[in-house]
Amino acid sequence: MGERNKIKSCIMAAAVAFGLAGCASPKGVLLPVAETVPGASTVDMLVATTRMRAQDPQEFYSGGRGPELSFAEFTVSIPPEANRVAGEVQWPQSVPGNPATDFVTLKADIIDRKQATAWFNRTVRTVPQRRVLVFIHGFNNRFDDAVFRFAQIVHDAGTPVVPVLFTWPSRGSVLAYGYDRESNTYSRNALESTLRTLASDPGVGEISILAHSMGNWVTLEALRQMAIRDGRVAPKIRNVLLAAPDVDVDLFREAVLDMGKTRPSFTLFVSQDDRALALSRRLWGDSVRLGAIDPDQEPYRSELDKSGITVLNLSKLSTGDPLNHSKFAESPEVVRMIGRELAEGQTLTDARVGIGDRIIQVTAGAAAAVGTAAGLAVSAPVAVVDPRTRENFQGQVEGLGQAVSGTLTP
Repeated sequence: MGERNKIKSCIMAAAVAFGLAGCASPKGVLLPVAETVPGASTVDMLVATTRMRAQDPQEFYSGGRGPELSFAEFTVSIPPEANRVAGEVQWPQSVPGNPATDFVTLKADIIDRKQATAWFNRTVRTVPQRRVLVFIHGFNNRFDDAVFRFAQIVHDAGTPVVPVLFTWPSRGSVLAYGYDRESNTYSRNALESTLRTLASDPGVGEISILAHSMGNWVTLEALRQMAIRDGRVAPKIRNVLLAAPDVDVDLFREAVLDMGKTRPSFTLFVSQDDRALALSRRLWGDSVRLGAIDPDQEPYRSELDKSGITVLNLSKLSTGDPLNHSKFAESPEVVRMIGRELAEGQTLTDARVGIGDRIIQVTAGAAAAVGTAAGLAVSAPVAVVDPRTRENFQGQVEGLGQAVSGTLTP
């Protein structure tokens, strides 16, 4: 009886923490509008996904697992700077959205592999240094979350890149952690194949990967597999940026070793006050999560130094995120700073740009929060950040509570 009450209390505490109040975003926000407005910006991206096509055509892709890799092209319109809230995705309150104030799409096409290849070859020729940016989102992301957030990353970074979104099957619910984790693993072969295809294209100069939270797991698995199959990670994959990685420390260590000495440059963003990772640690039997380590403590300090992995510790930084899991999501200054480093083809290091000190010293006069940092930690896995999740969150909490109660009742 006591255990049952304890579990119910945890469920309700999570419900309060994640926020049940608020209006959900309307369905169909990705349906294209006829035109944008003067002063708006556009981001044209290629999407590669292991999601299943949605039964409702307004949703494009669901949280189900598709039988094979699928492709799409999206052009997102971002409001004029005068109407922007820096570092945020401005969701339409109704459909169609208003391009003067909302993120909207101008194009949303499901395409085949041949069309995707043609789009990529056409686009990469227009980008200086032919740089490609691949983004892998985290836990609790619907398809529209991933599309709009990646558009915001590319826009705010201010660095010319070929944007490629890899989106895996997430239920978009804070109570679907187990399903999301297994869907993440399910997608590792597809991500490996995608990265190999991009890296083998003679038109590509270099590739940077940005991953957040649970998206770090599939990223590491794909790179590890590539190294085992091919003897190395493709040389064109230069930088791998890991934000708030929800990954076991021991598994990360093994993955890095398996990649060998010619692996890409890794930059790790951590915060010891990350409450989402604290919860993940409990779910995984007190397994230390990589994104919550203290890099100044042993054995991490020596191991990271030996491996040549750059670590930026954001624990002292205060932001508006109640779970401290998305400390990069609010400062365009940091986005642009890291964007400049990637544009220069440099490995992101604390010593070179002093970014660690700069981030900690950011104050209200300079946007008081840490920002998207070229899209790292771009979507916190909580309902308070993702209003669409609130649509069915309360019902799932109640249903889970009933299921738990029934299971534990003698």
